[in-house]
Amino acid sequence: MSKRIWGTIVSSAIIIGAGAGGVFWIHEQVADELAIAPKLAVASSKGTEKPEASTTSNASIKKTRKQIIEDSQKKVVTIESGEGLGSGFLYNNKGDVITNAHVVEGSKEVTVRTLDHQEYQGIVIGIGEETDIAVVRVPDLVKIEPLPISSTKAEVGDEILALGSPLGFENTVTTGIISGLDRSFEIEPYIYTNLYQISAPITNGNSGGPLINAETGEVLGINSTVVKQEGGIGFSIPITSVLKQVQQWSERSSNAKSVQTARDNSSQTSSADLSEAEGVVADFYSYLSMSDYVSAYALLGSDWQSSTSYAKFREGYTYTSDVTLEKISSMRTAEDELEVSGIIAAEERKDGEYITSRYNVTYQVGYENGQMKILHGQGKKIK
Repeated sequence: MSKRIWGTIVSSAIIIGAGAGGVFWIHEQVADELAIAPKLAVASSKGTEKPEASTTSNASIKKTRKQIIEDSQKKVVTIESGEGLGSGFLYNNKGDVITNAHVVEGSKEVTVRTLDHQEYQGIVIGIGEETDIAVVRVPDLVKIEPLPISSTKAEVGDEILALGSPLGFENTVTTGIISGLDRSFEIEPYIYTNLYQISAPITNGNSGGPLINAETGEVLGINSTVVKQEGGIGFSIPITSVLKQVQQWSERSSNAKSVQTARDNSSQTSSADLSEAEGVVADFYSYLSMSDYVSAYALLGSDWQSSTSYAKFREGYTYTSDVTLEKISSMRTAEDELEVSGIIAAEERKDGEYITSRYNVTYQVGYENGQMKILHGQGKKIK
């Protein structure tokens, strides 16, 4: 996808989360609008149980700015992964945390730290390939009240709060306004579109933290990148543009027969093994259906990956838009290997039109380094 060229002043921009790596150049005419806001320290307290994340919060009694900050910080976390340090926030009562993909890239498990400095283990249940969004599930945070999510887009001039852990300084809050709309550019491998430009200062470690409406306390976006010119200008991904994808990841993981986990011990029953094997294959097709080829490829065993590069694997699904697993069954074929069979329906583009084709598929599934993997597979089209 070609980059959008904005203006005449050349600036450098970086991803601002863990690792804060890739640097690229964009053109942008910008105003000197940064205003440094004080860091606010607030006390920790436990969240309360509530239903699934709401899309609006029309409280009968309007909260003060200080109350909004205090309530919000209880649901904002610091995330440590193999890439370094970033931020995230609870968006539902399943213990699911939204963050940036580049914060958790390359990690299946991460450490999540809350306002009261408690540390928990989180599992990456969804990660974008070109969209810089990921979801981490933290079982210990189930039923904790999430941040309310805005159902409308922000406007220029809206007052905002940016929460996160810039440079490792946890529980930091900066203030500002929405200073621009619909900013788009590319920082490989991620494509950013229709971003909010913000005046609230953000930097390395802020990535994945929430951008909050200072008047309502609702999440407007996910802080993601900064242009390094003088004071720096930050950008946030609108929550409305990624919420559907995020919810799909959460729902898929909740409904899956099993999440791929380390094998606890050798006393697992045969039925548990079979159920987990079927769950891995079901997850594989769920990822493919959402075009999350990175996560699907990660479920393949080492032999399969060594014989098929990621690029070749992804290319094989270029003309496939949706895959549905219609039937699945499993059986044990060896002491350390299972066979999963099924029927899938795939929507494939041919001559400019989509047609539905059905296939019989068979996979050999087994453990590698304590995790269930798809070792080999084959499929045959049903005529």
